[in-house]
Amino acid sequence: MKKTRILVVDDDPLVLDFLSVHLSEAGYKVFTASNGKSAIHSAKKILPEIIILDVIMPEMDGIETCKELRLLPETKNTLIIFYTARYENYSQIAGLDAGADDYITKPVNPRVLTSRIQAILRRRSHHDDTKGFVNVGDDVNINSEGYSISVGEEEFVLPKKEFELLSLLASKPGKVFNRKDILHKIWGEDVQVGNRSIDVHIRKLRKKLGGDKIKTLRGVGYKFEL
Repeated sequence: MKKTRILVVDDDPLVLDFLSVHLSEAGYKVFTASNGKSAIHSAKKILPEIIILDVIMPEMDGIETCKELRLLPETKNTLIIFYTARYENYSQIAGLDAGADDYITKPVNPRVLTSRIQAILRRRSHHDDTKGFVNVGDDVNINSEGYSISVGEEEFVLPKKEFELLSLLASKPGKVFNRKDILHKIWGEDVQVGNRSIDVHIRKLRKKLGGDKIKTLRGVGYKFEL
């Protein structure tokens, strides 16, 4: 059975050694890089399924690296996890807005880390099982394979979390999804994300869809209307 490839990116050699040992023991094939530029070069070559990325690094920080990875055809849909000592809410929001799938603060128990990795792999597997095109109303088309939407004559390629949030809301037009449900379904039970991150993603989606597609029910949540 082919092993899942993980690229670990950190400027601290002790962290690289620690994660390499534990992830290898957990059955993953591990590659390492010590900075953002090296990570981008390695990712294009080895095509990892998962990238574990530090935030504070020389030459190119983790946020900028994540944004660059999301622009590359080879890594635009790769699972990206931030693993960092930065625990502030604004750092988590910046990381998730850059396109990360999860945000884990150091230090973490190796078993917890592998559990988080397995959780996002399961979510990815579930998403892959539902690939295809979905027409929502007369003027919105969702392309699950390309992570894109078309609105009238315009087409947008969405960051992963924006796309998943839109897909969730549009899966049941008229249904109100509360914030707890959204956090659980999009970010998972173990990811510590504030409500502000949902608001940021909703605001970006409204700019692309138009302000009348996603409705806010104050104190409850959001719904998609045809």
